[in-house]
Amino acid sequence: MKKMISLAIAGTILFSPMAANAQNIPMFKEAPFESYKVMKGDSFWFIAHRYGLDYQELMRLNPTVKPLNMEIGSSIRLKNGPGPESPGTVGDLEGQVAHLVNQERARAGLKPLTLKPDLSKVAETKSQDMVNKEYFSHQSPTYGSPFDMMKRFNINYRTAGENIAQGQRTPGEVMDSWMKSPGHRQNILNPQYDSIGVGEVNKTWTQMFIGSR
Repeated sequence: MKKMISLAIAGTILFSPMAANAQNIPMFKEAPFESYKVMKGDSFWFIAHRYGLDYQELMRLNPTVKPLNMEIGSSIRLKNGPGPESPGTVGDLEGQVAHLVNQERARAGLKPLTLKPDLSKVAETKSQDMVNKEYFSHQSPTYGSPFDMMKRFNINYRTAGENIAQGQRTPGEVMDSWMKSPGHRQNILNPQYDSIGVGEVNKTWTQMFIGSR
């Protein structure tokens, strides 16, 4: 069984990606990350054009990809070096979730979030607490609300939010679930946030977002 809940502290601004006209999709002189998740409507040519790559160079980086038959959700390499699941890059589950979050924000014309180790530790602790205490809620019997918990771990913020989910097997699966839910999507695409922490324990996922003071 898969479950999800989102929570944001009062004062955050909600943002709808529908307001971002297709003509306003940001273009880049060079790729800001090493790989890209193929979305519905993407073409191989547009991916190359958007991230400042020559079509032939993108072909060279992705010799096994069929440009006219790309699978939605598959990864396209944008830079030389290890692939997205190889050692030395975004290979851990938490890092992959943050990577997918920043892809969604880039598509909506928003700045990327910084993945913070201290905030990720809090998110991981929250996931572990839910597993240990067998509950699924923003309100922890151990730490209180997400906002109380952040303060307890000396995380300072101006605005903050939390997404939790349970039962999803992979970063792609949990992100697909969150992006299909308006409340979770609003947290992921909130322009007031600048940092993220991600934790996963036994298919129990936590995202914590903050806007710095």
